[in-house]
Amino acid sequence: MSETPSTIQISATDAKRAARNVGVLMGASVLSKGILFAWQIILNNWLGATYSGIYGTVLGLFAVVAPVTGLGMGMIAIREIAKRPERIGQYATAMLFSQTAFSGLAYVVLVASGAIYGGNILAYTALAGISLIIDVFGNIANDLFIAQEKMGITSSIEIVHVLIRVALAGIALWLGWGLLGVYIATIVSGIIRSSIFWVIHRLQQLQLDWQIDWHDIGLPMIIDTLPLAGAAALSLGYDHADKLMMTGIIGETNTGYLQPAFLIHFGIIELFSTAILVAMYPLMARYHSENETDTFGFIVEKLMRFMLMLALPIAIGLTIFSEDVVKLIFTEEFLPTIPILRVYVWYTLFTLVSNVFARALLIQNRQRYTLIVTGAALTLNIIVNYILLTQTGNPIGAAIASVTAQALALILLGQTFRANGFSWLSILPSVSRLLLVGIVAGVIMFWVGQFFWILGLIVGSVVYIIGVFFGNVLSEADWDLLYRLTAALPFGTVVRRYWHRDTQINW
Repeated sequence: MSETPSTIQISATDAKRAARNVGVLMGASVLSKGILFAWQIILNNWLGATYSGIYGTVLGLFAVVAPVTGLGMGMIAIREIAKRPERIGQYATAMLFSQTAFSGLAYVVLVASGAIYGGNILAYTALAGISLIIDVFGNIANDLFIAQEKMGITSSIEIVHVLIRVALAGIALWLGWGLLGVYIATIVSGIIRSSIFWVIHRLQQLQLDWQIDWHDIGLPMIIDTLPLAGAAALSLGYDHADKLMMTGIIGETNTGYLQPAFLIHFGIIELFSTAILVAMYPLMARYHSENETDTFGFIVEKLMRFMLMLALPIAIGLTIFSEDVVKLIFTEEFLPTIPILRVYVWYTLFTLVSNVFARALLIQNRQRYTLIVTGAALTLNIIVNYILLTQTGNPIGAAIASVTAQALALILLGQTFRANGFSWLSILPSVSRLLLVGIVAGVIMFWVGQFFWILGLIVGSVVYIIGVFFGNVLSEADWDLLYRLTAALPFGTVVRRYWHRDTQINW
């Protein structure tokens, strides 16, 4: 594996800021997503398979239509504000104008989509859709803070939002309001979240600039977001196509069996991929805009390999111990989830790696290509889903379709990404060694797990970590970078008491 080129330098300020942002968002993500994950487990067990299927179908419709509310404008705004922070007022006003109008359109589309299913799904979809309009204001405010790299504010509010949402939903269920109460709690907590965000913006003297330069800011931002919104809708389409098709073909109960596997997948993505990529996005955009292409490519390469290194043991562990995990956190009604999870977890691995390339291509303003890739993946997903679900009637077919589609997306995104500082020839040897380490760890994990699954998980994980340390998976330059970034984290001083490297720390 290649060493870090001598021409690549990440400044001390940028490194500290990136490490701080990742640390803040990861810490907040662990807390907020952990609470939300535990709540979703309780909710699914409380609702049972059939109502979980209804909940999952409504969630799928909601997710597919949600990109219409913002057209992915937030990502473009973050990228542009990172380059021109003095124009944040115009970007904020343009987003408010545009996204408010689009959210109304999204609600109409959502209700029309729910009408295809009718019955309970239509009723719950119409109610849940109110959140589309409410959340857009909170999302705009959140994106503006991220563009200014004020991650502490966004993280704190998200934790408060999750706590309020879970508390209100729990009270509603306790009162016997069922899914109706869950959706009402979501709406109320969304109002609170949006209000808090904008009050803080007001206190921090954010000035909306009503004299929008639509020629330079408004229209270019909307035009740039159209393929991004299309890609988001298509991406969420095949993220949720399995549930939407399953409900229509083999019923809501079978969709309910898939829901726990999707919940685990979503939790992992939100915890690791979303938090890290959101934190690194402004930094990557800034280096790319300043023609620091070597540094930009270098960061993408490291993110891709570190994400794979993180995802591999998760996929192996959940494949081997899916039965134990499902029995631990779900009721016996969800036992059919076990074989689904064994397959679905590889969809999670491919998604974690794909997201790095998708974000990098967005920074390169190549969102039109990601739209094509996502469309191809969705088409394959629908075809495989239809064939397997209609021929077998087994919900595991949906998991196979998701894995197949995401594998195609990863191949197409990875093979087209180009940047100085990024080279597949330098990456493949370390990836090959990592896969070998994963195989050995997996075999040991399986063998020890025959005695007790938690012991197998622990021993296998230790073997994996040892293999990464001593299997030349990371180069000296990689370890130096990790050491320096760790030193910049809030707890970095404590870590350095026990981890010593002959590496200069200049921050």
